[in-house]
Amino acid sequence: MATAGKVIKCKAAVLWELNKPLSIEEIEVAPPKASEIRIKIVATGLCRSDDHVISGSLPHPLPIILGHEAAGIVESVGDEVTSVKPGDKVIPLFTPQCRKCKVCKHPNGNLCSENNVTLPSGSLRDGTSRFTCRGKPIHHFVGTSTFSEYTVADEISVVKIDPSAPLEKVCLIGCGFSTGYGSAVKVAKVTPGSTCVVFGLGGVGLSVIIGCKTAGASRIIGVDINKDRFAKAKEVGATECINPQDYKKPIQDVLVEVTEDGVDFSFEAVGHLDTMTAAFLATNKAYGVCVIVGVPPNSQNISFDPMLLLTGCTWKGAMFGGFKSKDDVPKLVSDFMTKKFTLDPLITHVSTLDKVNEGFDMLRSGKSIRTVLKM
Repeated sequence: MATAGKVIKCKAAVLWELNKPLSIEEIEVAPPKASEIRIKIVATGLCRSDDHVISGSLPHPLPIILGHEAAGIVESVGDEVTSVKPGDKVIPLFTPQCRKCKVCKHPNGNLCSENNVTLPSGSLRDGTSRFTCRGKPIHHFVGTSTFSEYTVADEISVVKIDPSAPLEKVCLIGCGFSTGYGSAVKVAKVTPGSTCVVFGLGGVGLSVIIGCKTAGASRIIGVDINKDRFAKAKEVGATECINPQDYKKPIQDVLVEVTEDGVDFSFEAVGHLDTMTAAFLATNKAYGVCVIVGVPPNSQNISFDPMLLLTGCTWKGAMFGGFKSKDDVPKLVSDFMTKKFTLDPLITHVSTLDKVNEGFDMLRSGKSIRTVLKM
């Protein structure tokens, strides 16, 4: 492309201060270095994890360009890049796959040692940024930073997908859908005929329900204090929905009672300590599996009786639904293209980058499931 090797000026949403609106700015995006890829972002979803950075509950260096759930087209590549070329449709990967570290080589691990999630640096792998605004360097977010018309990512954080895939839909496979869906089919390994409960009926929770349904669960209970989400949950596969505020007893006690000694599989897709505990206590003590999906509050801990584990139930979690990103994302896109699952019910609003703050307002108020911004 004509822009290859040159600095690109474009629009991006920059977070300068915590708990402040994102500012639409003109930024400069430097060309990719040897093992990097510059991507023209076509569509990006608004995820609760981005909002956690805005609120300060997920600490990160500022100023920063957020966004990590996206799809786009390769604009240019560094000299050492071999997996993609200009013009390819790609999904940026907030959970990279280097294929060289101990985790990547392990069949059950997916949190690559090169990840920028557990210890966020705010930079690419070489420790520097490709973004400049008002003469200042701007931090990257988990190696993706998709709230920008153009971004730069390391090759280990980008994967080529089906050239016919609709980017405004498959962008959700970059985070929310895969995180929820994989938590059911890959992490929990939901079994046919089983009973499941899902706490939190936002985009990730609904994706868990889709996964449970795909795996053949016979009873899927959705739990949320927002009754407006019940219809959507049932649309994607929930067999019933309950509001904890409708009961005088703890919701875990209600679930144990209505499922005769607890569910087979439970999922927490909220990110609150009380719902994490409730989800665990709602599982069958002898064989139940509870998966933590929501991002927990920073620097807070849960206390529980270890006897609950000794009886045989399992408490676990995983990043990105347990999927190995470079291996599995193209397969998930292919599954979408062959209609193994649908993404349409998850997308409740479509907007543009300059409306990003309105999108977050709707997310916080529960008025949207997923807002997709088209660039």
